[in-house]
Amino acid sequence: MRGAYNPPFPFPLLQVFPMRFLIAVLVSLFSLSALAQTVPPPALAAKAWALVDHATGQTLAEKDADARIEPASLTKLMTAYITFSKLKEGSLKPDQVVPVSTKAWRMEGSRMFIEPNKPVSVDELIRGVIVQSGNDACVALAETIAGSEEAFAALMNREAQRLGMTNTHFTNSTGLPDPQLYTSARDLAVLASAIVRDFPEYYGLYSLKEFTYNGIKQPNRNRLLYMDPTVDGMKTGHTSSAGYCLVSTARRGERRLVSVVLGAASDSVRAQESLKLLNFGYQFYETVKLYSADEALSKFRVWKGKLNELPVGFTKDFALTVPKEAANKIQVSLESRQPLVAPLQRGQEVGTLTVAVDGKPLGQYPVVALQDVEVAGFFGRLWDAIVMFFKSL
Repeated sequence: MRGAYNPPFPFPLLQVFPMRFLIAVLVSLFSLSALAQTVPPPALAAKAWALVDHATGQTLAEKDADARIEPASLTKLMTAYITFSKLKEGSLKPDQVVPVSTKAWRMEGSRMFIEPNKPVSVDELIRGVIVQSGNDACVALAETIAGSEEAFAALMNREAQRLGMTNTHFTNSTGLPDPQLYTSARDLAVLASAIVRDFPEYYGLYSLKEFTYNGIKQPNRNRLLYMDPTVDGMKTGHTSSAGYCLVSTARRGERRLVSVVLGAASDSVRAQESLKLLNFGYQFYETVKLYSADEALSKFRVWKGKLNELPVGFTKDFALTVPKEAANKIQVSLESRQPLVAPLQRGQEVGTLTVAVDGKPLGQYPVVALQDVEVAGFFGRLWDAIVMFFKSL
């Protein structure tokens, strides 16, 4: 990741439209050199795919990323996410012994081979879900957490909505076919990133290459764990109707990418196409840190406050992923939501940063107040009210 460029802030405050108190500034962040030609993404032998930068959330390549697809065992990513959340909040314990119902024991498809009369812990069940893709383990966890698999599915849908998975609906914990069970490549990328971000203490389980339970050793079906040492997760899925699917993540240097490949023709094809997609993202894109946390981009005029100017910026490091060499053509425009009237709180949105690459819009990002501004006294408020009145004429 490149170091942050420090542009000549504060920006001059330009009143573009007197009636609106708008501030618009265009600043070139880097020297103006020729923008390298963007390499088109590879054509993959799959129905749909998406490649997302984990840190910035940007989609680097996609095909039919919002199309509804059958997730198969990729459903178990959400089953694990909810289990991790219950462990984190303390309502579930890793060494907690879980009763195995007849329903869990008789589950079809891939199994961990748990038994009704044999104790099994939450920790073992999690490994059974992640490594062995055990449908029986999923149901046992679902029943322990929510009382029934149907109630657990409701939890899954609630979490999906909270995470912004707008094209997803769950009906079970396993991914076994159901007409009302669907998701999309983009939503799966959101979920995979959420697991990495929210549960780093558990994410390492996705790199386990094998797990033995009940005397039966089963390998992790994610071939990329054996093909590329930078790949450290996540999950495979397959049914005859869904085809072969793979969500994978890799970390090379400071960058992590998330790949979602759906509907491939075979196990080997889904692995090869996923690696092709990851290599494309690392070879042709880079992440550029534009601003540090709490770095003042500019100072905005404040009305009726104890301060006349407010430093604005981001409360976290602000970075973007762009085609390599394109960083030389990044431009930003900063707009204030004027009039800004006290009181104002740190973290409150007060403006918008628009980013373009070689004149082509890349995105808009909220800029926030970097400190509180209290209300001024009576005479200060009165004076600003008079000034604002005449400026609006």
